[in-house]
Amino acid sequence: MNVLDRFLTTSSQYPDRIAMQEKQHSISYQDFHIRACQLKSLLQQKGVHAGDHIAILLPRGCDAAIAIYGALFTGCCYVPLDIKNPTSRLQFIIQDANISCFIGTGTQPDWCASHAWIDISQIQDGDENDIDVIYRGHDHDIAAILYTSGSTGIPKGVAISHGAITSFSQWSRQSFDISENDIIASLAPFHFDLSIFDLFTSLSSGARTVFIPEGLTMFPSRLTHWLDEQRITTWYTVPSILSFFAMKGELDHTRLPELKTLLFAGEIFATPRLIELATLLPHVKMFNLFGPTETNVCTFWPVDRNRLSPDQAIPIGQAACLATLKIDGSNHELLVKGPCVTTGYWKDGKLEPVTDKGWYRTGDKVSINEYGEYLYHGRLDRMIKSSGYRIEPAEIEKTMNASPLIQISAVIAMPDPVSGSRIVAAMVASPDFDMPIFKQYLIAKLPAYMLPVQFKVIESIPILSNGKTDYQKLSMLF
Repeated sequence: MNVLDRFLTTSSQYPDRIAMQEKQHSISYQDFHIRACQLKSLLQQKGVHAGDHIAILLPRGCDAAIAIYGALFTGCCYVPLDIKNPTSRLQFIIQDANISCFIGTGTQPDWCASHAWIDISQIQDGDENDIDVIYRGHDHDIAAILYTSGSTGIPKGVAISHGAITSFSQWSRQSFDISENDIIASLAPFHFDLSIFDLFTSLSSGARTVFIPEGLTMFPSRLTHWLDEQRITTWYTVPSILSFFAMKGELDHTRLPELKTLLFAGEIFATPRLIELATLLPHVKMFNLFGPTETNVCTFWPVDRNRLSPDQAIPIGQAACLATLKIDGSNHELLVKGPCVTTGYWKDGKLEPVTDKGWYRTGDKVSINEYGEYLYHGRLDRMIKSSGYRIEPAEIEKTMNASPLIQISAVIAMPDPVSGSRIVAAMVASPDFDMPIFKQYLIAKLPAYMLPVQFKVIESIPILSNGKTDYQKLSMLF
């Protein structure tokens, strides 16, 4: 039974239960199902066919979730866009992804005017007799393309199959005992792979997904009150959010008695902060989930409070989601095989394979401890993980170097106890360099999470004897 069939079963079992809630608005499983099918019919009227790619240009919330399910019911692949991204980046993605149609709300933006547009707020009631008539494809069919920062300096589309989503949904539902009695807090944007849990594990379980209001995480004590008020039982988020939550959430006054499970992934959780959180919430089970977007989750570690030590990093654990793991003996790189692995990279209208005989090379350096658990020792390449985002410095450098104000630049990550890493940039400036103008240029070109937090203008980029950039020497400048 794939994840869509599982949703149909759940919708039939719990038609009147709340499926999703956003602020004061909620929608039942039955109504969610009907709305997604009405959207499916409208997509078909627009000439959309199974296998087409549908862009979702909506903020995180009920409408975006309905759009995703409507696209999948039609047999299409959904491509969630970050509506806060610069237009130039969005235009590249829609061209690269070969988008057939947009689902948004209100007036269609000029930058995508050449594509079909569906305003989700204008969906009309339709025939409810065909609500069980959905496209049933194969496990290898692409369900989603999630664009991440690319090592070549351009965004990279990671293709996620129906089989991968189904495998993760089944594994996470069983591993974390998710049922119709759960209330799940959702914070991850839908272009981020953590959202697969909020979208599919939840709705295949009969659970209620409640969207955390925008900006609430900036006020941790208010967030604590909100989690308590909503009776949240499960939350999957990034360590930087949980670190801030532990420090400023006033959890010594509100213990969140309904909360039973915290899942975290996307970056390293500083052990002192994890110890603090685990002490404040002794009744809550915590799990460290690990894996690049290409594998979603390939390992996990149930947090053992008795083994937490402030001066030791926590393990990434053992295989998850039916993954098979091995370590390349030459460089200690983690290799992954199994249903969780991406179908490939979507590029120029086609899939590029990413595996060698089924094995995906993660680029992560690992070892195994005396408990048989995997330990993470950093990236073999230059990828930065900051606040849960996977960022390729090459994409930032390419954008910086395209400015006439810059001759050449180099981007590195510096350790940060809250976000995991902070992005800094060194650059050789042109004679007419102006920092405020340059920063405005970057703001217009890059997502906020990719903007360097510190800049250093230098005379030349240090290089090694082989002509490559000396990143160690660069780090000493900050």
